[in-house]
Amino acid sequence: MQRLNKSITHAVDRPVKVMQFGEGNFLRAFVDYIFDVTNEKTDFNGGVVIVKPIEFGNLDRFHDQECQYTLQLRGYENGQPKEITRQITSVVDAVAAIEDYEKFMEYGTSETLRFIVSNTTEAGIVFDATDDFNACPPKTYPGKLTKLLFERYKKFNGAADKGLILLPCELIADNGIELKKCIMQFIDLWKLEDGFKTWVNECCSFCPTLVDRIVPGYPREDAEALCKEWGYEDQLIDRAETFGLWVVEADTNITLDQLKKELPFEEAGLNVVFTKDHHPYKERKVRILNGSHTSFVLASFLAGNNIVRESMDDPTIRQYMEETLYNEVIPTLSLSKEDCEEFTKAVIDRFLNPFVKHQLLDISLNSVSKWEARCLPSFLGYVNKFNKLPKYLTFSIAALMSFYTSQTEAEFNGGIVLQGDRNGEKYNIRDDKAVLDFFKENSAKSAAEFAHAYLSNTAFFGGEDLTKVAGLEEAITNYIEDIRNRGMRAVVTDLVNA
Repeated sequence: MQRLNKSITHAVDRPVKVMQFGEGNFLRAFVDYIFDVTNEKTDFNGGVVIVKPIEFGNLDRFHDQECQYTLQLRGYENGQPKEITRQITSVVDAVAAIEDYEKFMEYGTSETLRFIVSNTTEAGIVFDATDDFNACPPKTYPGKLTKLLFERYKKFNGAADKGLILLPCELIADNGIELKKCIMQFIDLWKLEDGFKTWVNECCSFCPTLVDRIVPGYPREDAEALCKEWGYEDQLIDRAETFGLWVVEADTNITLDQLKKELPFEEAGLNVVFTKDHHPYKERKVRILNGSHTSFVLASFLAGNNIVRESMDDPTIRQYMEETLYNEVIPTLSLSKEDCEEFTKAVIDRFLNPFVKHQLLDISLNSVSKWEARCLPSFLGYVNKFNKLPKYLTFSIAALMSFYTSQTEAEFNGGIVLQGDRNGEKYNIRDDKAVLDFFKENSAKSAAEFAHAYLSNTAFFGGEDLTKVAGLEEAITNYIEDIRNRGMRAVVTDLVNA
């Protein structure tokens, strides 16, 4: 069987406009897909060069297939399963920054380069004072980028139109701002010339972005059958859900109109939002998508479900989830009600996706800190706005405490977990040691003592003492007692029917 290549995809030669740090499944299913569609639907005509920024791994699979690969998008939209199979041709080359440094720099200083995207993980955007400018390349991502920008600045004599637009996709707050801070620190550390610092400050745009797409990646179980169906071999098959959202904030060096013109994603019909402030969109995603996960999955698991789709097929749990979002979370958000409700409908479709088996126990990891980040702002926002407790978000605290109830330690993947009990079935409770120690010491106490200990532990709630929220301690005590006496399924059923 022939391996996928440009003769099969009929790829068009395009000038490199985009440099992408990271060759992983997410960027290939998200960014490279977006540029691929944009090339098809508009006159953008830009190729992507992938950069492997670390020493680990190799690019043999990319070179063997001339950087061509097949992407499958599978989801659930408007009540029906949906599947899209697309050969991605936007990637024109792949280069290793370390092993092929000269070629990496050649692309970085090319006439046509305009954009840099990255997904170097949350640990990638860091300043390390031990990094060396004279290394080829420096070891950190911001260090590599600083040197690349400096070489570009020198080659084009500081020409303003040779500045770049940077679109980091790392899942950290204000990723563009943080990336620029690191670069400025390296400029100072390495004592690079003032003209270069001014050029970076005034001619390069560091745009904070928010990305949203679930990417399961390479389909190991189905790959052989898919290749047989398609009639070619593909070692780079990628899979993702159909939903995808990219929110891009214009920084002070570029207007929204300029950004939209240079990146004609809207013209291509893609779900990309250009904005002057991405924070409301991040708030919406964290508190609706992530917050709904954290607020219902622990109750759903203790009620007998194992995956998200199964939870959505459970009328009681689905009602729990929908009432939490529509009646308690959305009223506390800064974007319009209509916008948030539209996003919520998309989230529900994503939870109903028959192609993704999202395990509730996987989502349960580190639920204490997740509740603080994802649910606490909605909880306190509701209390402050309506001067009463939100029924379901309040119950989600008791569900979390019930899920974490255990005094039994066990080994798991080289670490220590607590083992919970679901009607005689053991499950692992995974969190930081301090969190697990708290529950081991307190979860066997009376419901009242347990509730007081948890709600007064300010380390779990960003410094807040939730015993000061009127009526909360009593409500949690009652829920805990009821769950202990009758089980989660009975209590949740009464909750949604009340």
